[in-house]
Amino acid sequence: MHSVKSGIFIMPFHHPSKDLAQCHDEDMELAIRSDELGVDEFWVGEHHTLSWEPIVSPEMFIAAVFRQTKQMRMGPAPVLVNMHHPAQVANRLAFLDHFSHGRLELAVGFGGAPSDFEMYGQDPKQMHSRMAEAIDMILNIWSSDPPYEFNGEHWTVKLKSVNEELGYGYPPKPYQKPHPPISVPVSSRNSGSVKAAAHHGFQLFSHSIIPADVLKDQWDTYEQAALEVGNSADRSTWKIARTIFLADTTAEAEKRARTNSIETAYTHLTGAIKAGPGLGIMKQDLSMSDSEVNMDYFIGEQIIAGDVDTALDRLLRLWEETGPFGAIDVMSFDWDNDDDKRAWNYSMELFNKELLPRFNQAVGAEVGVTASD
Repeated sequence: MHSVKSGIFIMPFHHPSKDLAQCHDEDMELAIRSDELGVDEFWVGEHHTLSWEPIVSPEMFIAAVFRQTKQMRMGPAPVLVNMHHPAQVANRLAFLDHFSHGRLELAVGFGGAPSDFEMYGQDPKQMHSRMAEAIDMILNIWSSDPPYEFNGEHWTVKLKSVNEELGYGYPPKPYQKPHPPISVPVSSRNSGSVKAAAHHGFQLFSHSIIPADVLKDQWDTYEQAALEVGNSADRSTWKIARTIFLADTTAEAEKRARTNSIETAYTHLTGAIKAGPGLGIMKQDLSMSDSEVNMDYFIGEQIIAGDVDTALDRLLRLWEETGPFGAIDVMSFDWDNDDDKRAWNYSMELFNKELLPRFNQAVGAEVGVTASD
């Protein structure tokens, strides 16, 4: 089997008190350093009204990073396709794929922030139908030659004004054929998004906030749904996001994880999820009380904080619990100060230079195989 790939995922997460320009500069620095370390893929979230997650156009950020990096693949995670006209999404992503010379990855999903829906005048009850319709239209635009007209419940895409001599009526198609790899982020048991991903032949991208038993349920659901429509379910395409923080000792790693932006992020996310869908998606055992969903629980389940040996044991246990997967996308959060920045950078180096090669060797992967191989 090919080696498990390395990835970085940023929501992005920054304290609202930090200057926005500084936040973006730090995210750019992180992306460039990731490429230098040989990270295979880098993902950037999209949010429009969230002060803690302040990138509203991951494509603009990604375009800037592409011209300052050499090998790393990048993608928005996800493109909030329910928020945008499908023709706009299809055109700008096709452009970005060419701009990157084929290093673009895609994840498609729907926004969940109530304030985003309000700002754009959308009904949250329509997010699933808008997402499904948008995906179908985007794929149709990429695979069809005009003239055409696609009519849906939410949008119409019409292109009849075709003039070959003048070059009218020819939107760009992606650099990668038939299109860049597409993933679907998922975060719940028996997820409808998992089934939709399988039916489309898209890849599975499992969230960092969910425990191992939910991860296993997601793959089982994906595999069954793929078989129902005759699609393959290739574990090497399964991406699992995890918060991993490494240091020279497990005591130091845990101490930092309980006091740096990891603790801030999980406290914030717990509050937001409790106010939204509820904490069930974060629980290993649904009989757990909400008060038990705390940092002690996260450190033992969703967060891997330790030295390389401890983290290796945790990852191998995850591999046993879920079965093989194809990429580990490490969550990266805010830097509190210069000392914290050094600790985060050191953690990245340990992961990419020591932990991941040892993990790949332990599971019998071909160490050294990269995303471009």
